[in-house]
Amino acid sequence: MLRYTLGRLLSAVPVLLVVSLVAFAIIALVPGDMASEMAGPSATAEELERLRIQLGLDKPLLERMVDWYAALLLRGDLGQSVLLRQSVTAAILERLPVTLSLTFLALIIAIVLGVLAGMVAAVRPNTWTDQGVMATALIGLSLPDFWLGLVFIWLFAVQLGWLPTGGYVPFAEDPLGWLRAMAMPAGCLALTQMGLLARITRASMLDVLRQDFVRTARAKGLPGWVVVAKHAGANVLVPVLTVAGVATGILLGGAVVIEQVFSLPGVGRLIIGAIQRRDYPVIQGGLLLTASIFVAVNLVVDLLYAAVDPRVRYDRR
Repeated sequence: MLRYTLGRLLSAVPVLLVVSLVAFAIIALVPGDMASEMAGPSATAEELERLRIQLGLDKPLLERMVDWYAALLLRGDLGQSVLLRQSVTAAILERLPVTLSLTFLALIIAIVLGVLAGMVAAVRPNTWTDQGVMATALIGLSLPDFWLGLVFIWLFAVQLGWLPTGGYVPFAEDPLGWLRAMAMPAGCLALTQMGLLARITRASMLDVLRQDFVRTARAKGLPGWVVVAKHAGANVLVPVLTVAGVATGILLGGAVVIEQVFSLPGVGRLIIGAIQRRDYPVIQGGLLLTASIFVAVNLVVDLLYAAVDPRVRYDRR
């Protein structure tokens, strides 16, 4: 297991290098003068030249790329945000807890409700319950996050007054306030992945319920919920884990829009603001961070396979 983990960590290095190269290339190939866009139309020639030197735009592209990689690999430095007047690393770390807590809560909601819905549908196949759950899952997969967020704000905040329209409360300061602030954005993010998990769980559960060991458990007189939850449910965890790993990356991407809709001060809103103001070092750092989290999540999912399925064994030679 240790050798496999180290091998996966080493294999992630070239992936992140390629992602960082793509992020740098995208920013470098954006048409127009980067310094002019950032300084605005009222900037003088001296101010533009000073900004170009500050951004390193006076150097050739290859030299700028080497300098960026050297700072990243040797010092872990993602550069300086021109508009925020702080390092990109500090700006991201300051907002990272908001994005991670939003993504984690949305993932928990999607897994719990999606798996339960899929199991209920599988236990009663081809009934109104099954069709209703699958229709709801299909609707959830089809709704855009940003539209659903606006509907949630109108319903739960404006009409009913149950939840705040936006903003963020740190969990350490007020757990209940944090939950109230995160309920709508996490629910919007979770709905699409909840539908996907429900469909995957239903398909896997139907296959497992036809197996001989399930019929044997029922023949022994075990209660139906024990057969479904303990015997059959444990065998659908591997496909659920696979989908959960992919869903985490999708939720991270969706958080960029949802944070903007609900005015959450997370990394997603930071990236949107950087795009609008042409703060390119922040955009590069945000893309690299998102890729790093996605790689880490997939590594954790691979390691969890062995914990939930005894049939999975990694090569120890």
